[in-house]
Amino acid sequence: MVFTKKTGGLQQTFDPESLLHRMTNQIRRSLELPDILTATVAEVRSFLGTDRVMVYRFDADESGEVIAEAIHEQRLPSLLGLHFPANDIPQYARDMFIAVRQRAIVDVSTGQVGLSPLYLSTSDPYQQTEDIYYRQVDPCHIQYLTAMGVQASLVVPILHRNLTEKSAQPELWGLLVSHHSQPRTISESELKVIQQVSDQVEIAIAQSNLLSETRFQRQQEGIINQISILLHQLPTIQLQQALKATINAFGGIGGRLYIEQSGELYTWGDQPKLPYELENSVIEQHPVWQNWMAESKPSQVWAISDLYQEAHFRVLALAFKATPIRGLLVIPLHYRQNFIGVLTIFRPEFDTEILWAGRCEQNQRQQLPQLSFEVWREQRKGQAPEWKPGDIFLGQALSYHFSMAIHQQQMYQEVQALNSNLEQRVQEQTAEIEKSLHFTKIIKQITEQIRSSLDLNITLQTIVREVRSLLNSDRTLIYKIFSESDGYVIVEEIHGKYSSALGTTAPQECFPEEYARLYNQGRVRAINDISTAGLSDCHREFLENLQVQANLIIPIKMGTQLWGLLIAHQCNAPRTWQDAEIKLMLQLADQAAIAIQQAQLYEQSHAAENQAKAKAEQLERTLQELQHTQTQLIQTEKMSSLGQLVAGVAHEINNPVNFIYGNLTYANDYTQQLLQLLQLYQSHYPEPDSEIRLAEKTIDVGFVAEDLPKIISSMQVGAERIYSIVLSLRNFSRLDEAEFKPVDLHEGIDNTLLILQHRLKPNTNFPGVKLIKDYGDLPLVKCYAGQMNQVFMNLATNAIDALETQIKHDQSLIPSICISTRVSADKSFILIRIADNGTGMTEEMKKRIFDPFFTTKPVGKGTGLGLAISYQIIVEKHGGIIECVSEPGKGTELWIELPLNPLCKVNKYGVHSMKLNSEIWQIKSDFQNLNNK
Repeated sequence: MVFTKKTGGLQQTFDPESLLHRMTNQIRRSLELPDILTATVAEVRSFLGTDRVMVYRFDADESGEVIAEAIHEQRLPSLLGLHFPANDIPQYARDMFIAVRQRAIVDVSTGQVGLSPLYLSTSDPYQQTEDIYYRQVDPCHIQYLTAMGVQASLVVPILHRNLTEKSAQPELWGLLVSHHSQPRTISESELKVIQQVSDQVEIAIAQSNLLSETRFQRQQEGIINQISILLHQLPTIQLQQALKATINAFGGIGGRLYIEQSGELYTWGDQPKLPYELENSVIEQHPVWQNWMAESKPSQVWAISDLYQEAHFRVLALAFKATPIRGLLVIPLHYRQNFIGVLTIFRPEFDTEILWAGRCEQNQRQQLPQLSFEVWREQRKGQAPEWKPGDIFLGQALSYHFSMAIHQQQMYQEVQALNSNLEQRVQEQTAEIEKSLHFTKIIKQITEQIRSSLDLNITLQTIVREVRSLLNSDRTLIYKIFSESDGYVIVEEIHGKYSSALGTTAPQECFPEEYARLYNQGRVRAINDISTAGLSDCHREFLENLQVQANLIIPIKMGTQLWGLLIAHQCNAPRTWQDAEIKLMLQLADQAAIAIQQAQLYEQSHAAENQAKAKAEQLERTLQELQHTQTQLIQTEKMSSLGQLVAGVAHEINNPVNFIYGNLTYANDYTQQLLQLLQLYQSHYPEPDSEIRLAEKTIDVGFVAEDLPKIISSMQVGAERIYSIVLSLRNFSRLDEAEFKPVDLHEGIDNTLLILQHRLKPNTNFPGVKLIKDYGDLPLVKCYAGQMNQVFMNLATNAIDALETQIKHDQSLIPSICISTRVSADKSFILIRIADNGTGMTEEMKKRIFDPFFTTKPVGKGTGLGLAISYQIIVEKHGGIIECVSEPGKGTELWIELPLNPLCKVNKYGVHSMKLNSEIWQIKSDFQNLNNK
């Protein structure tokens, strides 16, 4: 297919508005995406009159599938339901589909593809255009389409954006593709209509996705409600029925529910089989399983697609070998940090079959065009099931309901057990309630005192002081845990003459890592008497050194992390810690955690403020660097384009010039031969007839014989002149000299001056420039030739601009430019000077001339990039120096120092300038003498 702005003849009677109206109605009538896509391809095919229109959808692995198709009279084979490998559509093409919504129109007969971006650029996504440009199609793609029987194709991208997320970026959902078995043109109006159809399809996809999500949410809500009803029917809770319903909801083939406290096990469906020696036990009681569950956290769900690849199942996998079970969803059940059981769902392994358009080999050594699209069935055996995010969410929701139901059942059973002696305990419970109310008031008072300050040290000191007073203990302290093996006492409050424990560190050999893990799980340890508590000798000796006879340890947690320990010591005698005191300490530990977190957040806010200031300064520096880089890129691209243009023009001129120059020698020889022949005729026939004499007189044969060789000679001189100009243009462009290599700088300067010759010559408004060359004996200099030519061009152009400005104010001025080159006395670097006798500049202007975008020229006459880029090329690229010497009214002189040894970098403040002051001033004197001459 090719692009044309004329409307095709087949579509003259087809109303685009009617097509869009039908598409919109189809979307409104049905939210089922397959129906919408089927109608879409049929309408588009009828509109375009092509042989096949299809919708190609991308899968997660970047391969694709034809999901909707309309074919006219079976002119092309059906591709519906076939998959295509990911590399059929290159990544750069996918990127352009997303970035500028690029449409592709391919004409196989001409081998061209028309590319039509919907957007001008990614930075301006709302400015639309229908412009199109052509390039040659990759031969591989031509073979690909030819093998499909396609002579013309149109591809329009279909994007999708997640409407539930405001910041979501568009994704490439698929392609709307038209194929035709004959060459076919696409008009501008047709392309516009097809784009509008694609936009409607994108709306339909978004609506269909929202509908699918809504249906999925409703389905999950229904499952959760159904299982919740079975779980909360006290006193006859239906755990077995709830387990079966849960397994069915996940599409499992089996599952089990294990309750830790009672050891009860509920099973349904296929089950693992432990080895013979463990057949009387359950898998949830195996040490490996127990250690695994100890690592779990509330609301955590373990989704295992392949149990044979899971590290936790290296030992337990043998129990599943005789079963079809492959995937597990393990849902630990917690109630307020307490592990109460585990719910496990089993899924089987399965086989898959995918229909590919041609054999899809993964180990091809090279990418070749697909020559056959015969259906190939790829079969995969024993695939592991995938647990989707919806399964995880459902597992978390059911975890809450199972945990609550099991806890409620346990509580109900405990209440039933207590009913027998309820009357006896009424008074005890009443007393506990009164005491609890009393403690609640005290906790409120302490909480207010703790939160009265945001200073961390004051907060910690208040906590230990109030807790010690409330419990009437001898010592209260906070032990801060920094890591599994690092921690010490950071604050304490003592009542009585007992030794201080500040800075004390618990010996690692007395307190193994298991202790920290248990405290992180919410462990509370109350030791009434250290002499009878069954402690290790090391532990007991440690407490005795602190004069402790009884202690109470409560963990302080920040979310799920163990921050430290709140510890109460009784030193004068053993003490029995009451449950009410332990609960009180637990509540105080929670309040302490909140207060500590607030104090830390307050400190972090100050630190964040300082970091923000530092970040702002860094961003400012980064912005300056970006501007610097942008300047370089703009000028580099500009000069690259100029070099390519110059090289192209030089090449095109060179061919006819060579033709003319090569034939001038023969033309001169032929002319001489004809003139010799004419002289022989005149000598042998001195008396020609009247008609010949009249012709000789009219032609003036003598003058022609004398002037014709002169004309040919002048033509030869002109051709040689053109040839030298073309050679200079090619040398200036230096497209073949991008590497760092020895270069004749005099040749680069001369080529630059030759290109600027039209500006150096006099005209009606300008007397011309007097050019003075004072070249030294320079060796070949290692540099980037093209970039150095760019510097010479910038400096020479600026000098000419300054002289043109000066001549407008001083008609008596004789414009002159002096270019001088020298080698330093120590042969370490060279000096290049370009000076003019223009207006000069002030000291303030000299300080800024190398700044990006600074210019003294009128608006629209300069960009302020030439000297900035020249500075980068000389200083950063070549390790040299570029300086300006100028005074108002005395002209401007630019000095360039280039090291002859590239490894010896010279910067703006380098030592070379200091060493060569005397030589520089000597060269200045020479230049002044040349001007006087």
